[in-house]
Amino acid sequence: MKKNLLHGMIIPAIIFSSCTGNQQAQNATAPEVPVAIVNQTDTVVYTEYPAKLEGQTDVEIRSQVKGILDKIFVEEGAYVEKGRSLFQIDARPYQEEYNNAQGELLAAKAEVATAKIEIEKLTALVQNKVVSPYQLKTAQAAYDAAAARERQALAKTGNAKITLGFATIKAPVSGYIGRLAKKTGSLVSPSDTQPLSYLSDNSEVHAYFSIGEADFVAFKDGLKGTSIGEKLKNTSAVTMMLSGGIAYPQAGRLDMVDATFDKSTGAITLRATFPNKQGLLRSGNSGRIKLGLKQSGVSAVPQAATFEMQDKVFAFIVDKANKARQVALTISGSVGNTYYISDGLKTGDRLILKGLESLKDGMSVKPEKSNENLASN
Repeated sequence: MKKNLLHGMIIPAIIFSSCTGNQQAQNATAPEVPVAIVNQTDTVVYTEYPAKLEGQTDVEIRSQVKGILDKIFVEEGAYVEKGRSLFQIDARPYQEEYNNAQGELLAAKAEVATAKIEIEKLTALVQNKVVSPYQLKTAQAAYDAAAARERQALAKTGNAKITLGFATIKAPVSGYIGRLAKKTGSLVSPSDTQPLSYLSDNSEVHAYFSIGEADFVAFKDGLKGTSIGEKLKNTSAVTMMLSGGIAYPQAGRLDMVDATFDKSTGAITLRATFPNKQGLLRSGNSGRIKLGLKQSGVSAVPQAATFEMQDKVFAFIVDKANKARQVALTISGSVGNTYYISDGLKTGDRLILKGLESLKDGMSVKPEKSNENLASN
């Protein structure tokens, strides 16, 4: 019996010793990892939104009369002033119409003059009772008819003059001329589906971009004022990033918020306007508007302390048992090399800063506190 009792005591001791040895072995091989304590704070996070650029005025240049394109006075991409001639349509048919209208007007004026003389003559004869008043009334009616024809001829002449003027197509605004759709000798018509060209006033450029409802609320709540108009006046200058990550050198201003949210996307459109005196921006360009949004309870995390997997962003934290735990992050914005995390981390979490590529979820680690202060990022 003593032998059995001794045997029963030895086996648990061996098992305990084995477990302890395994744990010690794991601790001995656990990699050292630098960690920083997560803090949450309120801050302004800058987020970029894709934007489409439009000129202050984008005008279709179309012919208002049918005819052969006789002359082109501009080149593609040229800057033109308002009122400058752009295209010349063959004006000969319309010149003839104008000449005919003028001839009809002169004839109508002559009829009026003749009818007036007849009235003056008959008036004296009626007063002297040489002719009956009926003849004077007939002459007056003839005069009224001639005067009506004169007014009709005058209107026809005016219309013919306007039509003749349409043969010369002039710039309705100052701006840059686009691609030319027709060549000299082509037949043009008001019914053409494609305009002759476009004219864009790019002295100022509008950048249209959309933001989601949550971002819009965060943006709006961070501004002073009771109405949208007041809040827009209190916005700081807006920055636009161009292709290649280059910042447009001049700041813009927010000056429009759409009236409603798009039901299909849940987003609302805003407009920022940028000065463009040097003509660097053109209609059709794209960019990214950098907008500051007020965020509450977010954590600043170095991008180097995160990794992507299947289009999601993750990080490793150290739990109470000193094991690495993989956590999914929700990013609310970024500035430079810093992510701002709205979900996935909490105050006091020990965030692993480096060596992520060698870590696995649940493996033992030796946390070494880093001097890096996450709150200052």
